[in-house]
Amino acid sequence: MKLSCMSKLISFSLQNPRRYYGALPSLRPSKTPNPPSLSSSSSSATLHDRIKVIRDPKASVLPVLEQWVTEGGAVEKQELQSLVRLLKDFRRFNHALEISQWMTDCRYFDLSPSDAAARLNLIHKVHGLEHAEKYFNNMSKSLKSVNAYGALLSIYVQEHSVEKAEATMQKMKKMGMAKTSFPYNMLINLYSQNGEHEKINILMQEMEENGIPLDKYTLRNRMTAYIAASDMPGMETILNRMEEDANFIVDWKIYSMAASGYLKVGMIKKACSMLKMMEGMMPLQGRKSLEFLITLYANTGHKEELYRVWNTYKPSNEPMDVPYGCMISSLAKLDV
Repeated sequence: MKLSCMSKLISFSLQNPRRYYGALPSLRPSKTPNPPSLSSSSSSATLHDRIKVIRDPKASVLPVLEQWVTEGGAVEKQELQSLVRLLKDFRRFNHALEISQWMTDCRYFDLSPSDAAARLNLIHKVHGLEHAEKYFNNMSKSLKSVNAYGALLSIYVQEHSVEKAEATMQKMKKMGMAKTSFPYNMLINLYSQNGEHEKINILMQEMEENGIPLDKYTLRNRMTAYIAASDMPGMETILNRMEEDANFIVDWKIYSMAASGYLKVGMIKKACSMLKMMEGMMPLQGRKSLEFLITLYANTGHKEELYRVWNTYKPSNEPMDVPYGCMISSLAKLDV
């Protein structure tokens, strides 16, 4: 009787733990996985449904995958890739990584450059920077695409590692991989977090010189940096640029950012002007935008405006707990 791929992996790892984990460091679980109850998922019609019902992040999804195959269920690479993306969106990183590795190690599907980049990101989420770097360094040349370097750059930004992020960016430039706004936006975000505003100006100038368009993420990050530095003229320059460019859609979130910037430096009149613009663009009955609006109006000190906003936009067909809580805390702030 043949052992399943999972059984072989488990058996080999128990007999040769050092050799197994040394060869495949990314496969080592962060904690010993507990097998999920298969009875709750075995009746589900699709593999997606069986995977989604496993809520315990410590439980392994491998038994579910193996049972699906044993029952004769079809397994397509596209479906596994979709599951990896879905679980990543749900922040079930360990499960997503298990499926990514099972896809190639047990189903023998080829690993594409985009698959490798996604796995690199997941290894960082599950096992940390050291394992992610080791995985990247051991990648074949064909897999070290712009996707992989972009994922590595994103990891260094998350780690606030300026030196490594800059070194990765230089490699991308040298190999002709820095031709879109994505890597620049990553660095702009990092410099914004670290308060290195002059470096942001240099990057934006470089983008314009190289004909790389400044997209909404570039300008939003630059606007955030100006707000952090309390540089209102700089913030206004970016805001005006977005308003004048037909390629940009200036939504309520942008005006919310501008209002918060003005409030930070005590420019209440201009903040109120931005809040009026925000009101004109926010979705009706939008709970998230309402909470932002209430909080910002509370910071202006204008109680009458706070009541006007509440009476105009309070939700009628949604749960009220969060909006009511936001309104009460805002009123309490004004009464102090």
